[in-house]
Amino acid sequence: MKALLCLLAAATIALAFNGDDAKDLPDGPGKDVVAKVCIDCHSSASFRKQRLTENEWWDKVGDMVDRGAKADDKQQTAIVAYLVSNFGPGAKVRINTAPQSELIVVLGFTIDESKALIAYRAGHDAFKDWSEVAQVPGVDAKKVEAQKDKLSF
Repeated sequence: MKALLCLLAAATIALAFNGDDAKDLPDGPGKDVVAKVCIDCHSSASFRKQRLTENEWWDKVGDMVDRGAKADDKQQTAIVAYLVSNFGPGAKVRINTAPQSELIVVLGFTIDESKALIAYRAGHDAFKDWSEVAQVPGVDAKKVEAQKDKLSF
């Protein structure tokens, strides 16, 4: 019975993390490999909130392969290049798709601010510039302005 419950939980988690999660990743070389290899086990939120160097991403990817992720050398190289490009030091936050954890960790929004922003995004067109983000009810406009250089649209 325990094994059946564990299997059901794992399947539910896998379904929740695939689909839209991979779709919301930034386009670019390596996206398909990241979606295939990484999103199978966990959501992109786990790496979108990190801004690691190339060496740190190599360490993370190596650790995941050691834990059972299926990626050959070529795929690992593509994954690291994609992660460095999109989630390395200085990488901008894609405000229209960023998960709550990225909004909190990278931009310093509170839980309530990040929830307000995500709820607002669900019912409106994509943001085109930081001033639109600053007008979201429940989000501190001064905080948005202070972080405007970290935003991508």
